[in-house]
Amino acid sequence: MVKELKDLKVVFMGTPEFSVPILESLIENTNVVGVVSREDAYVGRKHVLTPSPVKECALKHNIKVLTPHKIKEEYESILNLEPDIIITCAYGQIVPKVILDFPYYGCINVHASILPAYRGASPIQSAIMNGETETGVTIMYMDETLDTGNIINHDSIPIEDTDTYGTLSNKLSILGRDLLLKTLPRIIKDDNFNIKQDDEIATYTKLIKRSDERLDFHKTRKQIYDYIRALNPEPLANIVINGEEIKVLESKIGKESHGEIGKITSVNKDSIGIMCSDGEILITKIKPAGKKIMLVKDYLNGINKDKLLNNKVEE
Repeated sequence: MVKELKDLKVVFMGTPEFSVPILESLIENTNVVGVVSREDAYVGRKHVLTPSPVKECALKHNIKVLTPHKIKEEYESILNLEPDIIITCAYGQIVPKVILDFPYYGCINVHASILPAYRGASPIQSAIMNGETETGVTIMYMDETLDTGNIINHDSIPIEDTDTYGTLSNKLSILGRDLLLKTLPRIIKDDNFNIKQDDEIATYTKLIKRSDERLDFHKTRKQIYDYIRALNPEPLANIVINGEEIKVLESKIGKESHGEIGKITSVNKDSIGIMCSDGEILITKIKPAGKKIMLVKDYLNGINKDKLLNNKVEE
């Protein structure tokens, strides 16, 4: 079979921006014969039909792109590409056994956590939400269930207190790119780890839904601070004041105190303080409904501050 990385026939499966650096590295170092991504989707207020970032990258390099609606039923065109290996990263659909069994070197996945921790759809957001101080990337063989295959390699990085979903995604994307490139020659030589995961210590994440975006001030200041970071830059956490939904991008941990949960306890020059279970969280950057992102100090210049103080956010 293949002896050199540049001769490796790769089908890459992925969708979001996170996957693009990994695809670009594969294009540069292997023979990418096809890309599989999600169907074009309507994006933004004007509902413009838009290809995924991975599809855009593939087309830029004149690589064939397939966008099956249901990959379990529409897989023949993928097998017809005759890949030596299939590599997935944040694709978005469960890959059926008929595909998993096809490539000589198997199907591998680049997952943004240190498995078996944080299996599932939102490993980066969940790690930040839970106050983790470290995360990483795992290269694993794929099987028929989600993120349960044998581990080939992994690497880790610290989660900084200032990291958001956006900044940490960028770091993990580059980490995944470099780790994959380092791991692929070992897969070709059949010189890789292949360690079974311990299902008993596995943890799981879920898809972030619209209902998950509302801040719950019954949590601690640190939990609220982490939650805001975990949803920035998308989909963004939110609060509702006087019937208006306000998206929250940044905050600071305020003083320890006790009071009515969800009550606006201070209106400062550059922040709005809201009572949590153990004290005050200071909201510093927001996006009011129908307006652009702004600092709270700019938002306060255009409203009656007295209407905010002692008000309460809606639960």
